Amino acid sequence: MKNAMGLLLRQPTTIIGVVVALMFQLIFSIVWMTGYNGITDNTKNLSIAIVNEDDGLGANIADGLAANLPFQTEKMDSLSAAQTKLNTRGVQMVLYLASDFSKQLQTPGQTAQIHYYMNESNPQLIKTIMQSVAGNVTVLANKQAIAAGAQAILTQVNPNLSAAEARQSAQELSERVTSDIQTSNKVNGMQNQMVPMMLVFACFVGSMMKAQNLQISVNIVSRKYGKWNAFGARAMLNVIAAVVIGLVSTTMVHLLGGQSVVSFATMWGFVSLVLLAFMFFAQMFLILFGNAGMLLNITMLSTQLVSSGAIVPRELLSSFYNRVSDYLPATYAVEGIMNMLFGGPSLGTSAMALVWILVVCLAIGAAGVAVRRKKRETAPVPATS
Repeated sequence: MKNAMGLLLRQPTTIIGVVVALMFQLIFSIVWMTGYNGITDNTKNLSIAIVNEDDGLGANIADGLAANLPFQTEKMDSLSAAQTKLNTRGVQMVLYLASDFSKQLQTPGQTAQIHYYMNESNPQLIKTIMQSVAGNVTVLANKQAIAAGAQAILTQVNPNLSAAEARQSAQELSERVTSDIQTSNKVNGMQNQMVPMMLVFACFVGSMMKAQNLQISVNIVSRKYGKWNAFGARAMLNVIAAVVIGLVSTTMVHLLGGQSVVSFATMWGFVSLVLLAFMFFAQMFLILFGNAGMLLNITMLSTQLVSSGAIVPRELLSSFYNRVSDYLPATYAVEGIMNMLFGGPSLGTSAMALVWILVVCLAIGAAGVAVRRKKRETAPVPATS
């Protein structure tokens, strides 16, 4: 046993395995702890659009909210324009006060509504935060309405007011403002809410492990047929694998009750594109750095899970992770998958970003192959006797 253990520890693969296991712990701890640090302080980066059509109390409430809410607020004149911005995730909620808001408050026995519009095609945390905001805003508006109503009633009170009449007036003033929360792009259940993160995680981890094992096979093939033939064969295999695996992934989502607002073929095509982008992204580091590239892939895995917006909205991340996410494929994969499953903008923007990342990674990988080949060709030739 002692000799077997000694021989086992001398194998390079043993050392690599232990180092990889260790690096998983270190990298995930560092990236996730730094990535999620300060999220509660970054809620100020969330945006709310306020549309007010009421010149009375509604205008006072809108001004008070814009001044006191701990978020970025934007006053807009058109509800349709605000809803369009909500659909494209330019804002996280639309708050709407109708033109008859004050009139409803002044009508005995009637309540006025503040309308809230939310887009569920977002990380779950967005919905939770905005629902809490809606409740707090309604309470604040209710207090203002009660104060205004009480002031109006007191100015009209007379000494002959009976206790019953006073009690009735108090009941009318107890709740003058209610919430009307409307959501778009509804998500049917927590299992569907988790699909974007699940697909991105499964796609990248699968691509990463595939790239690692394929690198060994490519080294064997390149010795016999040359590096360019091996590189081309790997690229072709990536395309075939992405299409086949994308079909399996899309089928599983549909079979298990996943929702979708696009056709099966569209979903299959986009998931295949996500896989292909991940495959070329993961193989790029292995081509450039060999086995050490696997550590970079682990780093990229953790970084993309933090910064992609699948778990926590990108608006809540630090500026560093927010900027880095613009150059990582998982960001556009999550956006496209949310649009594809729940609704939102078209897939064109996300798909084009993935295509650009795919092309850049393929070009960098080809450059890495060229450089390595050039080094071998220019190596000194041993002298002959």
